[in-house]
Amino acid sequence: MIKQFNFQTWDNAKYNEYIFYLKSLKDEQLEKFNKKIIPTKYKILGIKMSILKDIAKEISKTDIKTFFDNNLRVYFEEVMILGFVVGNLRREEEFLNYFYKFLPYIDNWAICDSFVSNAKILKNISFFNKACNLMLSTNEFIRRVGIVILLDYYIDTNNIDSCINTIKNLKDDSFYVNMAISWLISVSFVRFRSKTFKLLKSKILPTFVQNKAISKIRESNRVTKEDKELVKNLKL
Repeated sequence: MIKQFNFQTWDNAKYNEYIFYLKSLKDEQLEKFNKKIIPTKYKILGIKMSILKDIAKEISKTDIKTFFDNNLRVYFEEVMILGFVVGNLRREEEFLNYFYKFLPYIDNWAICDSFVSNAKILKNISFFNKACNLMLSTNEFIRRVGIVILLDYYIDTNNIDSCINTIKNLKDDSFYVNMAISWLISVSFVRFRSKTFKLLKSKILPTFVQNKAISKIRESNRVTKEDKELVKNLKL
């Protein structure tokens, strides 16, 4: 059963108790697995994602400002929960305030992708241009946040052309940015085959992005055998 926080505001003592509680949930096998796949400066405890989300829901009932201010940002799961708490905010102004405060603490793909997917308010606010601005950051994972926002919320009829034009002109040397771009293209192919096929056929994307996107398309269960063979010929 998830701990309930029977208070409103946070201080150092309460926050230290919270960290002690997180440590009590540690799973050594998950810790070892996550250390292999998640490169991060944060210490990894090994706590299931579903538990982290449930804890964040409880924390969201308390005062967010004092929780944010007392956050130590030592543990991977601690930062992940903080991101979920921010993503649970439902008032646009408050969300944007903490969204930008949280971004510098993202140092890996797992926190980036989970944070964005959990921030459901992004469905209801105009964020396309802001996401594109994030792609101009000098920080690799802030750039990835911008791309994953397009991937999660803007591959639709109204925005597909803008998404394609944006990634078409995006040149980046960062592995995790290019992986996100490739992932976006593969999802775009499933939803908007002809437009995405035209992009791949033009062969204007960086070699890594073009080839990785094609690999992801060929791995998809939502792409026909014929299309998998078709895109295979477009590898650089």
